[in-house]
Amino acid sequence: MTISKISCQINYLKHTPRADLFDFATNDIAQAISCFHKSLPGYQPTPAVSLTNLSQRLGVKEILVKDESQRFDLNAFKVLGASYAMARYLADVIHLNETELNYDAICARKAEYEHITFVTATDGNHGRAVAWVSSAFGCQSVVYLPKGSSVARLEAIRASGATAEITALNYDDTVLHAEKMGRENGWVLLQDTSWEGYEEIPLTIMQGYFSLGSEFVEEHPDVWPTHVFLQAGVGSLAAGVMAYLYAVDERPTPKIIVVEPDEAPCLYESIRKNEGESYKVMGDMPTIMAGLACGEPSYFGLKVIKSITDAFLMCSDDVARRGMKVMGNPLAGDQAIISGESGAVTLGALYELMENDSFAGIRDDLGLDANSIIMLLSTEGDTDAEFYRETVWS
Repeated sequence: MTISKISCQINYLKHTPRADLFDFATNDIAQAISCFHKSLPGYQPTPAVSLTNLSQRLGVKEILVKDESQRFDLNAFKVLGASYAMARYLADVIHLNETELNYDAICARKAEYEHITFVTATDGNHGRAVAWVSSAFGCQSVVYLPKGSSVARLEAIRASGATAEITALNYDDTVLHAEKMGRENGWVLLQDTSWEGYEEIPLTIMQGYFSLGSEFVEEHPDVWPTHVFLQAGVGSLAAGVMAYLYAVDERPTPKIIVVEPDEAPCLYESIRKNEGESYKVMGDMPTIMAGLACGEPSYFGLKVIKSITDAFLMCSDDVARRGMKVMGNPLAGDQAIISGESGAVTLGALYELMENDSFAGIRDDLGLDANSIIMLLSTEGDTDAEFYRETVWS
């Protein structure tokens, strides 16, 4: 019998950040981003599903899971960041006022920008989002995936309109390769991680994720979580969502827990080993959580994350498998959620913490009890359908 492994690192570096760190996260900005997303063809908010019976079983007040498998036809959340970042870039090219930022206004001037090619590196979902958005706006895209990537994800990216290939490099080196190819070919790098000197586009991608918070508040205006579990690769999603929770909404900031694979714990180790400075996981990262297999944190994302995160969890692959199975095979009365390995790890972690007494110490450290209202993001559906079925059927 395989035993799930979870380690917890309390964030002893948490502090009240300088106010200017969150200049990018205001209510006006979040509302403008929400309006832009609503202008996209086929936009519908994704639901935050209440797992009432699972909550009772685990001994917490409520579990709400935002189901990103229903985001357009892309089966993942990444399009929120890619679409807003690309729109902002194209608006600058055609000198469109920010108050006019919407899909139709940009497309009306396609002749002025359709020569542009966007390039990116991806574990799958971000690349497909870049491909889809590029096609929607009338641009070209080139996408590079790291070695070991799913062929199903590669083909999905190609089907969305991009030129795409799997490299012989790990994720972080694939990012460097995409950046190099962009420089050599005059392509625009649309990458969802940042480093010194490359911050503007990754910041707008992070801002795009504010709509996850805006949609949650519109659907559940009278519900506010006590705990939010956020999965992390480079940390852009986690930083964007926690910035919304901290700076945009005026209610008390929930306790924030960042969840990573134990084969790629760059944020966890940045706190544990590096006193909050960026820690790079070297070499291959053989985790099933492909979307989280990133070796180095986002430069700007880490600044946000280390200032307001309460704790970091490092989880084995079996924790993600547990989450996939529990969401896909719910208790009677709860809604089934199809969640891929990177999407399900947060629910898997919560389940193990509440059901397994060997994790009682972590459970107590995080203050999980009968009064807890927990928000989770199922960030992807079955983006590799064959692997999903193999996991939940076995």
